[in-house]
Amino acid sequence: MALFLGIAAFLTRLIPFSDFFRNVDTLVHEMCHALATLLMSGDVRYIHLYSDQSGLTYSAYAGQWKSIPISLAGYFGSALFALLLFFLHSRRRERTGLIIIATIAVVGLALFVRNGFGAAWCAGFAILTILIVVLSRPGLIKGYYLLVAFICLVESVISALIILSMSLQEPGAAGDATNLDRATYIPALFWGLLFAIFSLVCARGSIKLFYKRGFD
Repeated sequence: MALFLGIAAFLTRLIPFSDFFRNVDTLVHEMCHALATLLMSGDVRYIHLYSDQSGLTYSAYAGQWKSIPISLAGYFGSALFALLLFFLHSRRRERTGLIIIATIAVVGLALFVRNGFGAAWCAGFAILTILIVVLSRPGLIKGYYLLVAFICLVESVISALIILSMSLQEPGAAGDATNLDRATYIPALFWGLLFAIFSLVCARGSIKLFYKRGFD
């Protein structure tokens, strides 16, 4: 699995404009925070997406305990989303997957994403994805879908490993792991390790699903 992910990470970064598609994982991560906030009866003020593939969800909610599911939702959600993409690929449902991805971008743009780069990226990505679906060429749809799926898979793992590293070296600046540390008094390192393990478990499931069908 490590070899597969390493090769995938290397190849996806060789593809022109791969940085553009890496923001899909960021959007999914932040939208999962937003969804968890709404489920906790909170208020999502805004989402910002940045050109360096980082993101921010600013929300308000009553009750400190609610920060636990909200903070967990980001990395868990992005890892599960990558798994979903490969599940749909194994069932030859790439068109459905692209519609889901485009819908997330449109909903994010309409309701939450408020900075200039983030809004422009959501609009551009949604238009491009919808265009791919409308053109309805099987080879193009499959190639585009696998590009997005592999980038989501790689980024879900890499981002979780980065948080694990940060929770070890700078536990006070480890994002969601730090938030969970403050809410539960369980060290950020524990949460960073949990995110990394969960992302690797989902990656293992994604790779198994991919091998069931491959590039066929």
